[in-house]
Amino acid sequence: MGEGSNLMVGTDANFQKEVLEAEQPTIVDFWASWCGPCRMIAPVFEELSNQYTGKVKFVKVNVDENPKIPANYGVRGIPTVIMFKGGKVVDQLVGSGSLSA
Repeated sequence: MGEGSNLMVGTDANFQKEVLEAEQPTIVDFWASWCGPCRMIAPVFEELSNQYTGKVKFVKVNVDENPKIPANYGVRGIPTVIMFKGGKVVDQLVGSGSLSA
């Protein structure tokens, strides 16, 4: 997630600006370091972020470090991936099976 990358780190503090106020559709991956399936989908998520640079924004939110945002969106299992457009949830996937290559 280096400089110029289309993959950002989301936090409770920057979620409003980076996701809800984003001009482009934004896909958020709610994950944790101890979650095996989260680590399995991470390379797929990163690859997709590279493929859709300029079209879709990709954000990763660590649920252990940022508990407020996942709670606001009813995230109970991880990985959970939520797509936002215009500040609203437009789609949601729970579990790693729906993101496998």
